[in-house]
Amino acid sequence: MNTSTTNPQIFDFCFPELDTLVQVEAADGAVVIRASRDTFSEIRRQRFIRELAAEGFIPDQYQWLGSAAPGIAGGVRWLVDASCFQPGPTRIAETRRFMFRLLGAGGLLWLLLISMLVARHV
Repeated sequence: MNTSTTNPQIFDFCFPELDTLVQVEAADGAVVIRASRDTFSEIRRQRFIRELAAEGFIPDQYQWLGSAAPGIAGGVRWLVDASCFQPGPTRIAETRRFMFRLLGAGGLLWLLLISMLVARHV
């Protein structure tokens, strides 16, 4: 049985100029980086990993490792996976309920205002 000895540290980054979201997960000596789009070149990936290590988001050992294989940069696994950035079914249901309530309240307010306008001119 494989059990995690440490809690994973998860950090989210946004790159609006690239229209990309990035999630960095560091746990049990492994680092997984998930990007919403494949907009990072190999050089930019290595620079980003060095920045993460320099800022203390991931262990320093990853700072100067070279690229091992496609998708794996210096022992860091790089995935392009937009699904982890999508809202879950619970969040979608909450948002839908909120929007129905908001539209219903707006409709009732509109009806109240129109009825007041008509009653005033009769």
